[in-house]
Order: sequence, then C-alpha cells, then structure tokens
Amino acid sequence: MHPNRTFAWQDQEAMLAFVGEIAFATVAAEGPVVVHVPVLVVGDAIRFHISRGNRAKLEGKNAIVSVLGPEAYISPDWYGTEDQVPTWNYLAVEAEGPLRRLDEPELADLLDGLSAAHEARLAPKKPWTRDKMTPGRFEAMLKAIIGYELAIEDLRGTRKLGQHKRESERRGAAEGLAPYNPVLAALMEKEDRA
Repeated sequence: MHPNRTFAWQDQEAMLAFVGEIAFATVAAEGPVVVHVPVLVVGDAIRFHISRGNRAKLEGKNAIVSVLGPEAYISPDWYGTEDQVPTWNYLAVEAEGPLRRLDEPELADLLDGLSAAHEARLAPKKPWTRDKMTPGRFEAMLKAIIGYELAIEDLRGTRKLGQHKRESERRGAAEGLAPYNPVLAALMEKEDRA
C-alpha cells in the first residue's frame, strides 16, 4: 500500500465492496508463492479456489490477497503547472490473514456464489446454474480444484487519485486522462468534489 497517509483508504465496508466488485485477485503466500484467482467476499473472509495441479501449497499458510482496480499513468502535462513529474493513480486493497482449506460443501458453495455474483452482472441473460449440468459432473469437477478461505486479520487500501494536488491540478489530470481511462478519470473527479 502507498505509504503516504493522504491516500489511505479507511472505509472497510467500501474496501470489501471493492474486492467483491473486482472479484479477481493475486494471492501471495509464504514461500514466496503467487496465484491469480477469482474471489468471493463472505462476511469477514475471502474465499477462492485454485487448480489441484497448481504448484502452490497454501494450506495452513498466511497470505495476502491483493486486488487492483482502475489504474493509469498520469502525465505531468495534464496538471497545467510547471515542475510536475509523472505518476500512477490507482485503487488497491490488500487483505491479510491465515488460510484454511474449504471442505467439499464449502467449495461447492463458493462456486455457486461466484457463479451467482457474476451471472447477475450479465442480466438480462438467464443465469447459469449447476442444475444445467449432467448429474454427477459438477461433483466430479470439484475434485480438480481446492478451495481456501482467508480470515481477514488486516485490511488495507489505497485510493491514490491525486488528493495531494491542488483542485485545478486534479481536475486537469482527470480531464487529460478521461479519453484514455474514463473510469479512473470519473473517480478522480468524484474525489475532487469530496
């Protein structure tokens, strides 16, 4: 996380909503080991699964789940003032804690939850459910993956959106960025009004 406290993201509920919205993370565990996984926020925990053939052996380890949202290079020209340097604006959340392996019913619940969350984003498409699969096929496929739950002991976030700049500089940077990354530019503009 960015060390400048100006960018510290304190709202834990908003951070967990961000993790749930992005729903794809990098998990770094002792080793070092890194895996990229779909995630689901379940209360004060984050659940995910990996392929059984993955080289990562995560059971009983502590890990960090890192989720990166909109990000972009910020040109110093956009500030409209002299003596600026390039930077990168971004949103990120890290959750840290111990990992626990999910049992088979929990793993099935994880997959159902992931599918439900992401199928809902495809509306008005009729949601896919595992009921559409041949009987026994879902259960057989469960054997190819391992599920984990990270119990969140520490949650950290960064919203680096130019808050340390003057209002005119932030606005200029957001306007300059808008044609290239309208999502991040809109977040920068919203931060400007906060």
